[in-house]
Amino acid sequence: MTIKIVTDSASDMPVELADSLGIEVVPVNVIFGPEQFKDGVELSADDFYERLIDGEHHPTTSAPSIGEVVQIYEKLGQDADGIVSIHVSSKLSATYGVAEQAAAQASVDCPIKVIDSLQASQGVAMSVIAAAKVANSGAGLDAVVSTAMSTVERSQCFVLLDTLEFLQRGGRIGKARALIGTLLRIKPMIIVREGEVDTLGKARTYSKGVEFLKNTAEGFGDADEISVIYSTEKEVAEQLARSLSDLLPEGKEPFIARIGPGVGTHGGPRIVGVALLQSAV
Repeated sequence: MTIKIVTDSASDMPVELADSLGIEVVPVNVIFGPEQFKDGVELSADDFYERLIDGEHHPTTSAPSIGEVVQIYEKLGQDADGIVSIHVSSKLSATYGVAEQAAAQASVDCPIKVIDSLQASQGVAMSVIAAAKVANSGAGLDAVVSTAMSTVERSQCFVLLDTLEFLQRGGRIGKARALIGTLLRIKPMIIVREGEVDTLGKARTYSKGVEFLKNTAEGFGDADEISVIYSTEKEVAEQLARSLSDLLPEGKEPFIARIGPGVGTHGGPRIVGVALLQSAV
């Protein structure tokens, strides 16, 4: 069986990992004033954060077009027995809806299953990677979908922000709006719950916030996978990753992924966070 896996760039899937697992990544659009870029294709993370910090325009994002996704499905469908398309939470982006419409319109002979991850960033990637590994083992569509759905239920993603400004501007603040007006110099922490941004906590300093992330990860117990994500503070991410290695099975280490333009638009610089896949009971 040949099952193809699709996701979008809001999964912050590293290019090398996507290539090695045969995952197709659909880029979301990042807009700076009159300029529009394909996330990760026409705009690198380095260029994005430089523009975000020093540029005159605050960025926005938009979902890929239905036509773009139809093209991808039709290309993959030529030699596939099925397509599993896993996307950023439908409560945070229109991309899932676009994928559903594209699946209905695509001229393919194989079934297309579109899955709402109810997550963002590497919280999405946890499901995508697990599904791709099962697909690459030769499993059929039902087994791949079942794996993806199981990981959706076990994926967690939570981050420390330097400011809520970017979430507010982008309209993605969700239930974390309760933090507005109380922060001053306090560093906010958010978590994705049931597909929506929610309040995790707050810390008086950035370093205490990182420690809170570590404690939160430990509170979820043993993990099958851990990813530490960051926008601009790579050294902080590396230190946090080292501190979490004991939560994984022997021989596994957390991997580190950079938050790209699609998610960075709404989080800003100095994000650091954790995505993990809780061990199955």
